[in-house]
Amino acid sequence: MRKLYVGNKNYSSWSMRPWVLMKQAGIPFDEVMVRFDSFDRGSHFKNAIGALNPAARVPMLVDGELVVWDTLAIAEYLAETFPEKALWPRLANDRARARSICAEMHSGFGGLRGHCVMNIEASLPEVGARLIRDEPTVKGDLDRIVQMWTGLLERHGGPMLFGHFTIADAYFAPIGSRIKTYGLPVPESVTDYIEHVQALPGVKAWIDDALVEEDFLAFEEPYRTAR
Repeated sequence: MRKLYVGNKNYSSWSMRPWVLMKQAGIPFDEVMVRFDSFDRGSHFKNAIGALNPAARVPMLVDGELVVWDTLAIAEYLAETFPEKALWPRLANDRARARSICAEMHSGFGGLRGHCVMNIEASLPEVGARLIRDEPTVKGDLDRIVQMWTGLLERHGGPMLFGHFTIADAYFAPIGSRIKTYGLPVPESVTDYIEHVQALPGVKAWIDDALVEEDFLAFEEPYRTAR
């Protein structure tokens, strides 16, 4: 059985992406959760992950003797291994667009990701309002997300970005979580899309696990010192 190594579900946005993808697509796997204790050299987390993956990061997929790390590499490997699942859109032009927006997510949105850190359990609308007011990169990234999502939803008719669930929806699921956590202002169509994604069984299962995790890590909490 293939194994997917992930970090804390409340905090680990990159782990969420392949976990949700596999769960929603019905791809069997065993989960191995390695708690974030710190990311320092010599920490339990670094030692546990580094023993299999020299990058010492999650997520990491182990399939037999093969070790695949990096979220996008895992997604591509799964798409090739399970072509019948149509994890990418079936039409070539749509696949190109889906890969483009996933690559944009992978390398971009630093303002939104850096300031609005993943925290499913929290509710921080006052922080979100301040960030929108004071951090231009957050507002710019949010505007781009709205532009991207509304354009794709209009083009494909929803409820997912390319009509049916694909890697692209798994890739942006953590952004929807951030928008909710920080109460970021988005149009109704974007709110509806987020609700559709979070109602998917695979996404809901991750969120439910995150909500009962109860593992408060101070170094992942720039805006709270206690619950």
